[in-house]
Amino acid sequence: MSANEALTPILFSVPFRALAAPDNLAAVIASDHVHGDGPFTMSASAKMVELTGSPTVLLTTSGTAALEMAVRLLGIGEGDEVIVPSFTFSSGAASIVAAGGVPVFVDIEGDSGNVDPAEVEKAITAKTKAISVMHYGGAPVDMGAIMAISRKHNLPVIEDNAHGLAVKSRYGALGTIGSVAIQSFHDTKNIHCGEGGAVLINDPALVEAAEIMREKGTNRSKFLRGQVDKYTWVDWGSSYLPSELNAAVLDAQLDAFEGIQERRFEIWNTYSEALTDWAKSLGGAVMSPINGEHAAHVFYVLMPDQDTRDALLEYLRSNGVIGTFHYVPLHSSPAGKKYGRTVGSLAKTDSFAGRLARLPLWPGMTDAQIAYVIDTVKAFQK
Repeated sequence: MSANEALTPILFSVPFRALAAPDNLAAVIASDHVHGDGPFTMSASAKMVELTGSPTVLLTTSGTAALEMAVRLLGIGEGDEVIVPSFTFSSGAASIVAAGGVPVFVDIEGDSGNVDPAEVEKAITAKTKAISVMHYGGAPVDMGAIMAISRKHNLPVIEDNAHGLAVKSRYGALGTIGSVAIQSFHDTKNIHCGEGGAVLINDPALVEAAEIMREKGTNRSKFLRGQVDKYTWVDWGSSYLPSELNAAVLDAQLDAFEGIQERRFEIWNTYSEALTDWAKSLGGAVMSPINGEHAAHVFYVLMPDQDTRDALLEYLRSNGVIGTFHYVPLHSSPAGKKYGRTVGSLAKTDSFAGRLARLPLWPGMTDAQIAYVIDTVKAFQK
């Protein structure tokens, strides 16, 4: 690396800057339509339909907002249980609690970070109303098994696809398999607009309710299409529609998606090739998705124990590389204990979360920075 690069820590994540974003923002500001559902909202939504394969995509203010909509669209209410992996972001459970439901935490399988379908089925009770899965790192959950459970017990499935935009898996395109799915466009994601999200509606019966819910409980979407002569409050809803400014940034990001992914996969593959044997030598492993199906959203190493993981992260930080852990398991969190229920010991979840270290991965990384991360990681010895 150059002298300046050597003095600057390599950050864990740096948001991508799409070249067209400033022009898009200027166009919005110069227009008379800055609120949502303008030209850029329409354009970005259409691009998301094409990219994901979902028939209906509604942009939201965040992935959390999309999860709240998903839960309520499935009719989750007071006392209803939704099975969810403990190893996921807090929104996966908070969205259930916000509707009056109870998140039921279950264990993951192996070293993928994904929920174990066998544990899902064990957790089903008469109160279970839905299953929520999260494709960790964009590597697919075993959706064949999950959907078999769904059909057997007549339970709808929510796909939290915050990490897996446009992943084509052996089960189908992620985000199109369950009844409803969500995407996140937080600035840590492959595609972002600062804060944003989308709900993907795969069950046609839910589309009208989703439009109403997103527009503060009104039928404004029908009004905008000329289907009614005025709009009014017709059901529960909230302000889930993002502004045209957010949509303008997202639209530019979507135009750059192919290039973003190409660079992210270059970095991911370089890490994998360079660090697999190193990790094995320490009794650990690197991220290894089945069939290579993932989104190059994260690259992680699994250390043999938490002490070694913590030592690795401290060593990296002291040498100018900002790595990090990931989710604190929800079943062990204060809110998880207060609002949720846990099935089983969740030993695999605790082990995975305690051993995981994520490395910097963003498309603006230089080859020299990538090489420095690799050299620094390989210099660590427990």
